[in-house]
Amino acid sequence: MADKNVKTIGILTSGGDAPGMNAAVRAATRRAIGKGLQVKGILKGYEGLINDEVIDLDAKAVSDIIGLGGTILYSARCSEMRTLEGQKKAAETCRRHGIDGLVVVGGDGSFAGAQKLADLGINAIGIPGTIDLDIACTEYTIGFDTAVNTAMEAIDKVRDTSTSHERVSIVEVMGRNAGYIALWCGIAAGAEDVLLPEKYDYDEQQIINHIIETRKKGKSHHIIINAEGIGHSQAMAKRIEAATGIESRATILGHMQRGGSPTAMDRMYATIFGAKAVDLLLEGKTKRVVAVKDGEFVDYDINEALAMKKNLSEYEVELAKTLSYNYVLK
Repeated sequence: MADKNVKTIGILTSGGDAPGMNAAVRAATRRAIGKGLQVKGILKGYEGLINDEVIDLDAKAVSDIIGLGGTILYSARCSEMRTLEGQKKAAETCRRHGIDGLVVVGGDGSFAGAQKLADLGINAIGIPGTIDLDIACTEYTIGFDTAVNTAMEAIDKVRDTSTSHERVSIVEVMGRNAGYIALWCGIAAGAEDVLLPEKYDYDEQQIINHIIETRKKGKSHHIIINAEGIGHSQAMAKRIEAATGIESRATILGHMQRGGSPTAMDRMYATIFGAKAVDLLLEGKTKRVVAVKDGEFVDYDINEALAMKKNLSEYEVELAKTLSYNYVLK
């Protein structure tokens, strides 16, 4: 259990930025102020914590940021935080500024850093903030809904031009080694093929056969959603064009999926996560991760959370395939 006499909390955003992080920072800040606490913002994630880049946050400092993409605290990946020396520097910065509890918004790597700080006596609570939806302990992560909607809108536009030119279009979406963005975009945009890192068997001939069959049936375009964990979309497009004789193009959406004003869903979840993290610190808890389970907001031990595994929904995977492949069924 953590020391319940929390007087000052620190907030940092770490790893890849995600729409809604600012909403979480705002909620944690104002929840803490409402409970009589002081709030410190740590700039540039763990790098800023190690380098003592700490600022004061008040209600005004987080005013009008709920709708902003990115993070006002900035973010960075920090290899030094993986070392004991770096972890000790980060813990010392917390002590120097009187930070009794730390709220960490990020993914698995960020939680691992919070875990190390908790082991060094710094009360820490993690908030799942990643567009990849790949944190196993929670049904939702901040930024996913916005990222999927951004990608879906882009795919809809690609489909328009793909139809005009009767092309095959490969659209590569983010997600690291997880296929959640690709799967949701594939279903929501009505893609003809969805390639997922967890499921793809690299049988490109099957995709080529599908393209040929749909073209015979009169379909004037073919959209393939390719997950970042598979990648190599440009080379894949060249191979498909050579095999089918159909003009093929690749579009890599890249970091545009991380930006933009967060959706209502991301703002709502981020706000509740941020407030919940402060509440947990005030309850005397540490080394926990805020999560959603069966629609309820819960929390898990960080060690337990990091050990969990997450799998794609088999039903959703099957649905994505059958809704497109039945186009060629007799």
